[in-house]
Amino acid sequence: MIEKKKVFWFILLRLLVVTVFLVTTVYLDVHTYDVGGKVAGKVLLRLIGATYLFSLLSLVALRPATPRRVRTLAYLQIVWDLILVTVLILVSGGVTSHYAFLYFLSIISASALLARSQAYYTASLCVILYGAILDFQYYDKLAPLGLDSAPAQQWGAGYLFYLIFLHGASFFLTAVLAGHMAERARVSESALKEKAIDYEELERLNTSIVSTIDSGLLTINTAGRIRVFNRFAELLTGVSQTDAYDRPLAEVLPGIAGFESSFFEPGQGEFRHGATDGRELLLSFKSVPLLDKEGGTVGALFDLHDLTEMKRMAAELKRADRLAALGELSARMAHEIRNPLAAISGSVQLVSLRPWVDEKDQRLFSIIVRETDRLDGLLRDFLFYAKPNQPTKVKLQLRRVIVDLCALLATDPRLESVEIDNQVPDDLAVQFDKDQCSQVFWNLLVNSAEAMSGEGQIWISGGITRENGGRSEVCIRVRDNGAGMNPEDVKRVFEPFFTTKKGGTGLGLATVYRIVETNGGRMTVNSTQGKGTTVTLHFPS
Repeated sequence: MIEKKKVFWFILLRLLVVTVFLVTTVYLDVHTYDVGGKVAGKVLLRLIGATYLFSLLSLVALRPATPRRVRTLAYLQIVWDLILVTVLILVSGGVTSHYAFLYFLSIISASALLARSQAYYTASLCVILYGAILDFQYYDKLAPLGLDSAPAQQWGAGYLFYLIFLHGASFFLTAVLAGHMAERARVSESALKEKAIDYEELERLNTSIVSTIDSGLLTINTAGRIRVFNRFAELLTGVSQTDAYDRPLAEVLPGIAGFESSFFEPGQGEFRHGATDGRELLLSFKSVPLLDKEGGTVGALFDLHDLTEMKRMAAELKRADRLAALGELSARMAHEIRNPLAAISGSVQLVSLRPWVDEKDQRLFSIIVRETDRLDGLLRDFLFYAKPNQPTKVKLQLRRVIVDLCALLATDPRLESVEIDNQVPDDLAVQFDKDQCSQVFWNLLVNSAEAMSGEGQIWISGGITRENGGRSEVCIRVRDNGAGMNPEDVKRVFEPFFTTKKGGTGLGLATVYRIVETNGGRMTVNSTQGKGTTVTLHFPS
């Protein structure tokens, strides 16, 4: 297919050549020609004007560039050039003209614009036209055009035949060489375009992979400075690609500085990184060296992953497995203990009713009954923790649940001086067992109130959040300004029978944790001693 761009530039180039020729002709004055005189000059100027007009019309016709129109215009350009050169030879002396070489340009143009076969056809036309001019001049057939036959007859028929043969051979040799080179150029151009398309596709594919991959990807040069820094690396580090570019890797990720000696060797490791939101992340990396064609190291590629959530889930799973095994064993023991405990309590109550029991023994028996009841309640709570009831999930409006619960707790002396600020949105809903939901928030509010000495405040907030994986979840926070806990206590807060309160059983938060887990959620605690505690509940939305 003939390219519109080639035809366009060919027309512009011809206009330039014709302009230069016109300026040269005017400067040298056409009247200095030996043949033709004023007639030749007028014909020449008209021919140049017609070439300008034809070229401009061709440019206008080229604008709606259909393949058929472009091909027709390309053929017309070659035909017009042949006419232009032929007329130029006629007005400049025929056999004595110095412009026969312009036929070579027509042949080269045909090979560049069209194809190799059209170059041969053009060369044939050039031989026919040039030979006809010399023959017609020799036999005095061009006298009406102002061409005298004397020069041709003076040179003789043999010399004219020699000129025709020489020019013909040159024309065909030019067609062969120009056609071959043009064909090679077309093949190379086509291959280059295919390669360019391949490289563009590879570049787009590489950009898409680097920007959308769910792991931090970055590269450094031999000086340890960052070059590539993808979108996920920005999310992990909180540093934009613009800010990270050309900065030392150890400056952007200080935790990785300990591995600096092995940056350009295959390796892996884990390090901690402080996120911009204050969280401490546990990141892992794998590094491989980047090599050039000769095998020399030109940099390194790092693949970063956030292990924080995975480690947390692994720890929770390990703790859940441990607590499940402990709960199963403890539940069986508690069940076996409750039976003889009930027998002891019943027997003591019967003995205390005997008439011969004195007041001192009566007081001892009441202590035994009271403590067995307390122990029975503790075992009952523990059994509920070890084997919670299967939840019946319904859609609950959390704000309404908390409002109703606050109304019930209004008379509780533990919350008498505590202000509860319910900031949960009206439309925030979660799938939860109704009774278990009330039990969870009852325990959390009572725990927060008991952590305060005198007056205090509890804030309850909630909303929809998104994790790094794109999943949405309901997040509820219960925050107080109580005494708080130290880091060691926070780590053990969900363990059964662990408590920091005097007289506590250590089953409150442990039971809440099991209920939340049973309903498909998870629970975290953040606390600072002397500043308060925040309990966060996460549920699928």
